[in-house]
Amino acid sequence: MDGIPASRIGLAAIATYEPPWILGNEWFAGTIPRKFVHHTGIECRPVSQEDEVTMAVRAAKNLQRDTGCDFQDCAAVVFASPSFIPRNVIHRYGDTQRLREEHLWRAARQLCRRLGIPARLAAGINWFCSGYCKALAIAGGRMAPRISLGQNETILVVTSSRISRITDYACPQTSALFGDLATATLLTRMDSQRHPVHFELLHADARKQPAEGAYFDFHVRENVIAPTEDGGQQRDAQKMVFSLNGMAIADAAPRAMAGAVAAALQATGVSAEDVRYVVPHQAGTGIVRFTAQKIESLGIRGEVLSGLCTRTGNISSGSIPYALRAAWSRLHGVVACPSAAVGSPGRHEISQGCILLRATPLHERTTQVAA
Repeated sequence: MDGIPASRIGLAAIATYEPPWILGNEWFAGTIPRKFVHHTGIECRPVSQEDEVTMAVRAAKNLQRDTGCDFQDCAAVVFASPSFIPRNVIHRYGDTQRLREEHLWRAARQLCRRLGIPARLAAGINWFCSGYCKALAIAGGRMAPRISLGQNETILVVTSSRISRITDYACPQTSALFGDLATATLLTRMDSQRHPVHFELLHADARKQPAEGAYFDFHVRENVIAPTEDGGQQRDAQKMVFSLNGMAIADAAPRAMAGAVAAALQATGVSAEDVRYVVPHQAGTGIVRFTAQKIESLGIRGEVLSGLCTRTGNISSGSIPYALRAAWSRLHGVVACPSAAVGSPGRHEISQGCILLRATPLHERTTQVAA
C-alpha cells in the first residue's frame, strides 16, 4: 500500500491535451440506450489517432508552455495509462509480439527520452480509473523521499488515456462511455520559489478490495466496427477489446469512493467538516450523484463537483486532474478527490483511491483576487 504522510510536496500546475477529433452521440444512433445522456451526462468524447506516449508528450509540452518549467529539472516521472493491455491478458492470448508494445515501463522511458527528461526514477502503471491516485501515491510516497527532491526539482505525473483503441463500438454498454485525453501534473516542494505549490498533497492512496464478481475483462473479437473521422465506419478484422459490467460498477463505485474518502480522513486526521470540495472521478453524472449521497453520510458538507464529463466522456485516470484544472481557480481549503475502478481483468476485485489536497496561502490569495 502506498500512502503519503504530511508530505512537503504539492501540485504546482496541471495541463491537459484534448485530441481534436470529437465524436458525438449521433454516431451511436441505434446502439446506445435512449436514456444514455440522462444517466451519464455524456454528449460527446475526443478520440485520438495518436498513441498514448505522443498524447502524453503533448500534455507535457502544454504544461511547459503554461509554466515555463525546464524538463532538465525533472527528477522523476510517473506515466499512468488505462488503455495499455495488461501483460497477463496478452500472455493469456499468446500474443508475444504485443508484449513489447504494451510495456508501460518502456512507455515511461520513451516519454522521458522524447521530452529530454533526465529522470532518476521513472514508473509506468495501469490502475485504470484509479491511476491518478496511485500515481500521486507513488510520486509522493515512494519517489520524493527516495530521491531527496531538490528545491528546484520537479516530479512529472502524466496520465494518457486512449481507450478508443480497446473499445468494442458495437457494445451498447461500453461503446460510448470513454474518451481519450492526456494530462500532465507538475509536483514541487512546498518551498519551491520557481514553481510555487498551489495545493499541498496531504494524502494519496489507492488499493484493491474484494468484489462480488469479475466486473471487467478482455476478449479478442472478429470484424469489429469502429468510427472514422468523417463520421463513417470501418471494420477491424481482429481486435482485443474490453468488456465491463456497467450495472455492477455503477452500484459498487459510489461505496468505494466514499470508503476511500473515509480512509483518507482517518489516516490524516482531517475532519469531515474541513472538506470544502469533493472532486470525484468523473465516471458519469449518475455515479457522481450517488457518490455525493454516500459522502454526505460521512458528515462532509462540501460541494461535490459533477458534470465535467459532458464533453469528454469518462477519461478514466485523467478525469481527476482534468476536473482539478477545470475548477482550479475556484477551489480552496481541503479538497478530497476519490476514485473507484475495476480491478485486474477477470478477478473479483475493485480498486479505490483518494487524494487529499489543501490549498496553500498563495492559492487562497489567488482565488480571492479572482472572486
